[in-house]
This record gives sequence, C-alpha cells and structure tokens, in this order.
Amino acid sequence: MISARELDDCMNRSWRARSEVAVDGWLVRRSSGVTQRANSVLPVSAPADLAAAITRVEELYQEEGLPPCFQISPAARPAELDQVLADRGYELRGDTEVRVAAVEDVLRRLPPSPAPVDVHDAPGQDWLGLWWAVDGRGGADARAVARDILGGGSAWYALRRDEAGPAAVGRVSLVGRWAGIYCMAVRPDARRRGHATEVLRALLVGAADRGARHTWLQVVADNAAALALYERVGFADFSRYHYRVHPAPRASRG
Repeated sequence: MISARELDDCMNRSWRARSEVAVDGWLVRRSSGVTQRANSVLPVSAPADLAAAITRVEELYQEEGLPPCFQISPAARPAELDQVLADRGYELRGDTEVRVAAVEDVLRRLPPSPAPVDVHDAPGQDWLGLWWAVDGRGGADARAVARDILGGGSAWYALRRDEAGPAAVGRVSLVGRWAGIYCMAVRPDARRRGHATEVLRALLVGAADRGARHTWLQVVADNAAALALYERVGFADFSRYHYRVHPAPRASRG
C-alpha cells in the first residue's frame, strides 16, 4: 500500500502549480491565488532552520500578494509544524479527507451507466464552464490560471449531458498505477439523478484501461453527501490534510 508521503507526492503531481520554489526541503507552490492546493507549501522534509524557512515562505507569498499557506498532512515535516504555525497565528482551514480504493472494487460497485459520457484528454469549453460555475472563484484571469493547473499533469476529462446541457463533469489524473479523481461537479438542478456516479465510472474505466489499479480522491470533511457516495462505492478513509493560512487582507481563491 502507498504511504501518506507518497500519496502527497501523487496529489502534487496531479495538480501542478504554475510556480514551484524549493525552500530547504519544502515546496512553495504559487498560482496567482487560484485553488488553495496550488498556493500552499508542501512540507516534504524538515528544514535545517525552521524559523528561517517559515520567514522565507512568507516573503515568497507576500511578493505575489498572497497569504502564506501550508498544506498539513500526517507526512508534513517537521512533525511539530502544525503547532508552530498555530502559535504564529496561522488559522486552520479546509479540513479534507483523503480516501482510497481499488479501481476494480469501485467499478464492481458502481451501477452500469445508462447514458453516454464524453471523455476527452483536454477540458473543453462545456466542461470548463460547468466546473467553473460550480467550483470556480474569480473572473476570466483566474479561470485561465485554473486551465493551466488542469493541464499540468497526465489527465482526462468526463462530461455527462442531459436535456438541459452539461450536467456533470470530472477529471482523472494518472500517476503510475494510481488514479486521482478531481473536479467532480454537478449542475445544481441536476443533482441526485446519478450523474456523478456515471462520470466516476467513465473516469475509472479509462484509468483501468491505462493501467491504473488504485484510486484516490479528496473530500472536504463536512461534505456529508459526497462522503456517503464514495463510501458506498468502496472508498476507504486513508489520510487527511488541512491548511494553515496566515491571516491577510487578501484570501486565496479556491
């Protein structure tokens, strides 16, 4: 089984920031404030001088007009980083569960799809429009940055339509034998009609065809409906992370 640190690396490779700067064992990710993951530090290993590293991180984010932000998982180093940041006034945000499953097991549990789902190797305008309408933050410039982030890894995109147009979308990113599920979004008036499960099946069928054997996804801890769906189809709790964000006048988008 994969370790928490290895899965952190898979998640980073699946959602690449526009800019990545190494700071003494940490990866400082910056993307104009678009999505928190792409604008946070991945603390891979403990720096020689913790205080100096934090100060440098703060400088790098302030250069971009962004609030300093750290992604804290069980693999974050040093182990006391979360408490150190809390003591410096960093606020806790975005408590998120990471769930994993065997691709074959999930596909066995998902119902057959009664309708076609379009799958492409790039996000088309309809796909991007629906995802951004449901989960996006900001205007045209932010949407352009988001498109760059989406294109930063090996991924493909599923779109399910209904009589009213694009109904649900999702993205899968492949890292070795692991497939990461991202950007699951359903048009508000089309929810609870099975569209999400159809998109998930299409993504995982494609991942299996490309050699994926295991899959992960991230769910905000208070999203009870999504957690219930993913547990029902075989995703088990594996890890979690949250962010530590320094209070600042401008907040990160996404």
